[in-house]
Amino acid sequence: MINILFICHGNICRSPMAEFMLKDMTGRKGLQHQFHIESAATSREEIGNDIHRGTKAKLREAGIAFERRGARQVTPDDYDNFDYLIVMDRENIRGLARIIKTDPDEKIYKLLDFAGQDRDIADPWYTGNFDDTYEDILIGLEGLMGFLQKKA
Repeated sequence: MINILFICHGNICRSPMAEFMLKDMTGRKGLQHQFHIESAATSREEIGNDIHRGTKAKLREAGIAFERRGARQVTPDDYDNFDYLIVMDRENIRGLARIIKTDPDEKIYKLLDFAGQDRDIADPWYTGNFDDTYEDILIGLEGLMGFLQKKA
């Protein structure tokens, strides 16, 4: 079982988008039983809130199923419980460092690192552009799947 935790600032836009996109991707490939996928926030600002309406709309448009969920904050135990802690931007790394402290097992990655791109995924909460965020997450997830296939 590969345990993946996607992380963004509030856990209402980018990280749940990545969570449900990867669940859909692994399901379409018949690999869903090999993965445990969740998402969380570095901040406490949105705890308990459901997915942002823009994320829901984009997932619906793409034909990706999602479920109502409450945002949660990353905990120190998540480091032990997940194989990969995948953030959306550099600021998420700083926020995660306040919670996790160190990364001795090198589990923390930026999603676009898997696609060979050293850049951040813009937060649509600020930009309003859920299409670009979706496309960037898709690029990152495809890179992640390729990375995991090579490791298998």
